[in-house]
Amino acid sequence: MMTGHDETRTLHAKRSREHAHRRTQRGFTLLEMLVVLLIVGLLVAVVTLAPSRNRRTDLAEEAQRLANLLESAGDEAQVRSMPIAWQPVGGGYRFVQRTENGAWVPMTDDLYRARRWGTEVTALSVRYTGGDDAPSRIVLGSESIDVPVTITLWSGDVRMAVVGTGIGNFVVRRP
Repeated sequence: MMTGHDETRTLHAKRSREHAHRRTQRGFTLLEMLVVLLIVGLLVAVVTLAPSRNRRTDLAEEAQRLANLLESAGDEAQVRSMPIAWQPVGGGYRFVQRTENGAWVPMTDDLYRARRWGTEVTALSVRYTGGDDAPSRIVLGSESIDVPVTITLWSGDVRMAVVGTGIGNFVVRRP
């Protein structure tokens, strides 16, 4: 038989269990919220600080790659004693060499293979210093001193120029 005191204790224990059960169902603990906020903060920091590419950087890298290849091709042409030419083609460029019979044929070795632009090049112009015409190719290595040339690359509204100095060097400039 239960006494009043036992009934009170039983009723109190029952209420405590119900209260504890309701408390666990109400929401997240402070510790859980802090962990979630920490994770979200880390994700935001990683996304914000991640290096992002832009057109200017991409175009500058593409122009520098082209300048290096042009210098190398000029040196190669002088070593071989045969002219090598750089020729823009749809979506990229290629290097061609002149054969014994005077025909221009694409080069197939790995360094001078045909390439697609590594970034979105939307326009291109080639100008020799003092010339008004736009040549279809730039011939390298036929003379020890060449006519200075400027190749301008566009990506949207961003421009980069690869400038041949005439003595075998090519530099990248922002026009």
